[in-house]
Amino acid sequence: MQWKRRLVIGVLSLGILVGCATTGEQMATKEKSLYDRLGGKPAITAVVDDFVARVAADRRINRFFANTDVPSFKAKLVDQICEASGGPCKYTGKDMKAAHAGMGITDADFNALVEDLVATLDKFKVPEKEKSELLGVLGPMKKDIVTR
Repeated sequence: MQWKRRLVIGVLSLGILVGCATTGEQMATKEKSLYDRLGGKPAITAVVDDFVARVAADRRINRFFANTDVPSFKAKLVDQICEASGGPCKYTGKDMKAAHAGMGITDADFNALVEDLVATLDKFKVPEKEKSELLGVLGPMKKDIVTR
């Protein structure tokens, strides 16, 4: 009789351990930030480099960047995306409303920028889930950028 009780306790203990291990794996997956899933700062930097080059070549919107300090802009954009995606960076630039004040940016201008970003994310084969999450994090900035 004692051995049956030990067997039942052993089986229950094993079941609890397996359940905890599975839950732990699920939690580790859930806890992985968008920043990590994007590939961290090196991947974000590569995306920003391509994106800025794409915007510079885009006649629809490149006029907005004509007098931009490109190295500083890239560094701030990397930090902004890094922070917004849950990474360790800290964005220290102006808030979006102040940074875009007086520029007269329209919905069409903003949409062109988003198209360029999506094209860059596609070039780097960023999965749909991560692409959607990133656009979802950056999208709310539109209200502070579009003024016309």
